[in-house]
Amino acid sequence: MGSPGEILADRYLVVDKFVLLDTKPGLLALTLELDNLQPLRAYLRLIPYRLHVPQVYGVLFLTDGPSHREVLLLEKPPILVNNTIQQVSLCSELTTAWRDATSMRQLNWLWQIAHLWQPLTSEGVASSLLDSYVLRVEGSLVRLLDLRFDDERSPELPQLGEFWQQLVHEAKPAITEFVNEVSRSLIQGEIHSTEQLIAVLDQGLAGLGRSQTPTIQIITKTDTGPSRQRNEDACSPPSGTLVSKPPQPTALAIVCDGIGGHEGGNVASNLAIETIQQQVQQLTKVPYDHIDPSLLLSDLEKAVAIANDKISQRNDGENRQGRQRMGTTLVMALPVAHEMYITHVGDSRAYWITRHGCYQVTLDDNVASREVRLGYAIYREAVQQSAAGSLVQALGMGPSNSLHPTSGRFMLDEDAVFLLTSDGLSDFDRVEEYWETEILPILRGEANIATVADRLIEIANTKNGHDNVTIALVHYQVQYWEPEITIKAVIPESYSAKSVNLASKATDATLLGSPNHKTQVIPDTEPVKARQLPLQWIVPLIFVVAAGSLGWYVRQLRSQSWRFPVFSNPLQTQNPIIEATPAPRSLANLSPGWVIKTNNEISLGNNQSLPRGTFLEVIEKKSNPNITSGDFLVSMRVCANKSTQTPANTNKPAVTTSVPPNSKVLPATEKTVLLDLSQLNRFGDVLQSDTANPCRTVTQPPVIEPPDTSPS
Repeated sequence: MGSPGEILADRYLVVDKFVLLDTKPGLLALTLELDNLQPLRAYLRLIPYRLHVPQVYGVLFLTDGPSHREVLLLEKPPILVNNTIQQVSLCSELTTAWRDATSMRQLNWLWQIAHLWQPLTSEGVASSLLDSYVLRVEGSLVRLLDLRFDDERSPELPQLGEFWQQLVHEAKPAITEFVNEVSRSLIQGEIHSTEQLIAVLDQGLAGLGRSQTPTIQIITKTDTGPSRQRNEDACSPPSGTLVSKPPQPTALAIVCDGIGGHEGGNVASNLAIETIQQQVQQLTKVPYDHIDPSLLLSDLEKAVAIANDKISQRNDGENRQGRQRMGTTLVMALPVAHEMYITHVGDSRAYWITRHGCYQVTLDDNVASREVRLGYAIYREAVQQSAAGSLVQALGMGPSNSLHPTSGRFMLDEDAVFLLTSDGLSDFDRVEEYWETEILPILRGEANIATVADRLIEIANTKNGHDNVTIALVHYQVQYWEPEITIKAVIPESYSAKSVNLASKATDATLLGSPNHKTQVIPDTEPVKARQLPLQWIVPLIFVVAAGSLGWYVRQLRSQSWRFPVFSNPLQTQNPIIEATPAPRSLANLSPGWVIKTNNEISLGNNQSLPRGTFLEVIEKKSNPNITSGDFLVSMRVCANKSTQTPANTNKPAVTTSVPPNSKVLPATEKTVLLDLSQLNRFGDVLQSDTANPCRTVTQPPVIEPPDTSPS
């Protein structure tokens, strides 16, 4: 489209092949009616994935005599800018950069592709993930040059396996066997869903994560600003506090921007902070090796729902209606081992800053973003509309079953800074304007985060100054060494762990690797009915249940529902709930959610067994149709298995318990098992304390209605 230095359409400077510089960025770019340019819609609906997919900037009309053509302009593509020598170039292809990447980064790239597969398939552009020219990498991020539309028949997972097979010979030694096995399983159909693929890759990354030692620092700052009388924002840790992990066991950063004026916004924001701190404190007691990422995402969203309901209850109690209701936005970051979990509601944002760039990883919950996500408008046009910045959701505005927080996680294989901020700083693109001069020095070791935090508050007050401002900086530093061990790929016969539905509505489906994943919580795997189980899974051991009063007592206990305190209902009363001390847990009053630790090996038949030290989470207790085998059957999930774990920070396998020859140890989360209560009575002990519970104990999640997709 012309030579470097040439100006097209009186505004676009040709910098290099495919790269243009808009010399008049203050003017809206020309566009066609969306109905006349159908390919635009795929880009628009994939805006939640803009970390990986470039977005539409406009259309360039080129006229050559009587003929003319339209060229799609995409913004924020995968390009490298060298300001020193004034040079711009495209980022490397993944297949080119692959050989020089660490094993952690290689698996990270595959993990991101796996998460992109389903949403791109739903838009008919999955072929983009099989085109080595389109598939680029920018540091640890997979980024697409553009979208390639599928033929009449969309590619399927076996074709992805064939593409990955080409990467095996240059994979790092620690993961060569792993990548080869995953590729083979995709090709042969043993891995037949993206959820199953992601679970396998998660296991591989967890193994590599033991070779990575993170150090985390967090600091927050909040300020009333020059034009406000009071500060309705809130943050955690308290403003000015520096938290380091280690020695602190948990590092959590939260920023809230209150809505509702005096005795409203500040109350809502502080109530949200207090509530979520309590919930996350419970969640982080679980050892990392026993965390299911999809369950943690679900639990974080439930914590947000509890905060929402507390604020909403306060509004109802004070009879606040409409614009009088108090509320708050929220954005929080929770680093866990080699991952960062981000959850947000509203227009407070999270930015991810690396040496390669600054990336906004949350999508504002406002009218403009909704219009783009639904494919109605290009973002640069949508933000020009009236009420474009009006929020479509915030905490406290209604019941939690109509709230849709966005959550996601990132794999971290390099130093990074996460900036959480209210719109007091993010308005007018101040973060994009100043990240390179103010935040990047942290990663270069040229500035400490306390000084940078003060500087960002100063920029917000002097360059914007129209609002309160609150920020949190999370500095993640990592030491990584290539492991000497070889990571094995465990391909489950079936995937039954809780997961996030990546195939939800196309307009709202988002990426786990992106922080904008609209998680649709899927209930626990249905307990397997006895008549559907192979006989070898049922161990017919006799359990004699005491008659008379004991039988009545057990039936009464079965009707009760003991709930894990993280998810207690905040709406039952405005006053503190004083609960009676629960009876000690035993097999007699066994309830769903409790955990049993085996004190001896349990044989399941068919050369399978549960070794001593296995943790089993109770899903359901029910009557045994086989009267001769005891009064109850217990359906349980194998959620932790000590004999299959490897200690952190060592290349040597753990000491395993004794398992009979030719007996296969049942891996954690692979199966739901059904056992006779008498067997548990002889071989298992009920855990009495949740602090020692390595399982992810959750109550049945509420049904989340799909968001309103009607145009404003």
